[in-house]
Formats: sequence, structure tokens, C-alpha cells
Amino acid sequence: MEIHDSRVDCDLFSFTVLHQDSQSKARRGQIVTPRGLIDTPAFMPVGTAGTVKGVTPDQVADSGAQIVLGNTYHLQLRPSADVVEQLGGLQKFSGWLRPMLTDSGGFQVFSLAKINRIDDDGVDFQSHIDGARMRLDAATSIGIQNKLGADIIMAFDQCPPLPCDHETLVVAVERTMRWARQSKDAHQREDQWLFGIVQGGTDLEQRIRCAERLVEIGFDGYAVGGLSVGESHEEMIDVLDGLTGHLPVERPRYLMGVGMPRDLYASVRKGIDMFDCVLPTRNGRNAYAFTAAGPLKMRNEAHRLSDQPIEEGCICPTCAGFSRGYVRHLFIAGEMLGPILTTIHNLYFFQRLMKRMRELIPSGELERIPHEFPIVRLGAGKG
Repeated sequence: MEIHDSRVDCDLFSFTVLHQDSQSKARRGQIVTPRGLIDTPAFMPVGTAGTVKGVTPDQVADSGAQIVLGNTYHLQLRPSADVVEQLGGLQKFSGWLRPMLTDSGGFQVFSLAKINRIDDDGVDFQSHIDGARMRLDAATSIGIQNKLGADIIMAFDQCPPLPCDHETLVVAVERTMRWARQSKDAHQREDQWLFGIVQGGTDLEQRIRCAERLVEIGFDGYAVGGLSVGESHEEMIDVLDGLTGHLPVERPRYLMGVGMPRDLYASVRKGIDMFDCVLPTRNGRNAYAFTAAGPLKMRNEAHRLSDQPIEEGCICPTCAGFSRGYVRHLFIAGEMLGPILTTIHNLYFFQRLMKRMRELIPSGELERIPHEFPIVRLGAGKG
């Protein structure tokens, strides 16, 4: 089934749902930004401090990635939004001249700060780098992101821990809704899309309540935060199944911090359009390679004499030029090329998986993915 259902706020941005899967809620779409197109469902490599670790912007682009994520918290601590702004904005600063998204920094304040104190207006915290005391609230987060200049920025939110008691969850949702309004009021740039973030843990009632309030405020896209933080795969998918119908069909839907292939496939089937995760790069640095058949641990003795590539049929430079035996040798010898080569392969793998899902949605054949990529049937975690 073909759908033309786009909504344009200005001449710079648009989102169009091109096809709707006949067997699920999956959508094939396209986002237009000032710096290029993003085909959805899309996976964003994470460039925490303005770089996807270990690889150049051209290598990231060659993998098929169209958008990269940067982190507000880390970039504000080093080198600061003022420095990035003076050097031409995040794209020019980093050499990635394509679409970028920055998160609000809220999650890192809650997870990384040595000490933090949360109140209804924001968070006081100590830097995990040097212990400096700082304050972050909705207006500050948006101001930093306006200076960084990414194409898509995120409202400030509170991500509750899981599990947590009901009272803690409700307070976090209340703050998220309040800060969403403050984030929109503080946003100053028409050349940046602003997404709201739905919180609520695994409590579907709280999720829907938060989503409906964000829709009332009105955002350019809607993210689902606070998942992949300890809940089961089934709990995550149940939340998405009950939530996506409460988000506008004409707006992008972004599931934050989720990257296991099984989660990506199941979430696409529930109507999610965008993802980000550190798994391709972090696991690559730790000798863990993703393949369609399943993961490989590149330090294993089994690869010592193997002249096979990491994955037969993969077109990445690693598989085109190097054997498993050589990649294993690099890790054993402590050579930095081992993590680089495995990271490159993983980036290509994730983009290949997403591209194949985009290809299959228009024909209603998305169910072929588990046969072509058996890894999506596996629940394995980090290697």
C-alpha cells in the first residue's frame, strides 16, 4: 500500500511516509533536512563527542549511514558549545557535513554525573571528567543544542530508572512534560527540528499520558526514551505496540538507545522510524562482530587460522581485504587496527540490515528478515 502523507512546517524539513507494510505497523519513509535526506527506518551511529569512535566521517558515510548522533552533555563539557559554535557548528567542526541529531544531555546527567540533584526545574550535577559543578535545565539544554547546530535536537527530559516505584515514575513523567513545554519555548532556530521525548518506563498508562501531552504541545517528531535500560525485550515491544498509535502518523518516531538486531526488527514492525545505539562501535572495539548468521567473537582461537572474511558476501572494506585470522591477530597483538576494522564491518552490517528492511516494507515481505538475518532471532547481548 502506497501512502503520501507528509506535513511540512517550513521549506527546510519534511517527513513523508512512502509505504505502509500490509502485515505490520512498519513504515518506509523519508526525512528531508537542510543537509540531506534520511531514508527510514534509519539507524544512527553514535558520535558522542563529535566523532564516531575510530573511523572517519567518510568511512561512516560509505557504510550507508545518512545521519549521526552527537551528545549534548559530552560536547558541552569538552570542548563546549561556545567553541563548537565559533568553529562553524557541529557539522563543520566534526567534518560530518550531513544530517546530525543531538540528544538533550539529560540521560548522561542521570547516568554519568558523579553526584546529581534533581528538582522540578532541572539538575545540579558534577562533571564525570573533573568534578566541576554544573546546572542543566530545559532552557540551558536547548540553548546548547541551538549553538551546536544539529539538524534535529531533543527536548530535555528525565529518564527514570527501571525498575522504579510508581511514585518515582509519575514524578519523572510530570517533569518530562513540564520540561517539554519549556524546551519548545526556549527553542530559537527554524533550521532545527525539535523532537519531544515520551517517558513512562514500562507503564503504558503513563506512556500514553506523556505522549498525549507532548502531542498537545506539538513537536516536529516524537522519541521514545527510557527503554533498553533493564526491561525485557517483550516488555519493550509491548510498550511500543500500545504507544505508537498515540503518536501522529505524519511525524517521525524515534526509539532512543536501542540497537540489538532483534530489537530493531521488532520495533520497526511496531512503527518506529529512527534508532541510535553505540553497539556497532563499542562492541567492535571489544572484538565483537555482527553478522547476519549471528555474532562472532574475534579473539576466539577458532579464528586463528581462518582465511575467511568476517562475513561472506559483505561489501565492507574489512571483509574485502582482511581475514578473520588477521583481525584476530590484531586484537591479540593489541593493535588499534583490529577495533577499527571490526567497527567498520559492524557499521556496514547495521546499515545493510536497515536497508533490507526498507526494501521489503513496500512489498509486504518484511517477515523475510528473520530468514535472511537469523541474528534477529537471537537475544544475545554484548560480546
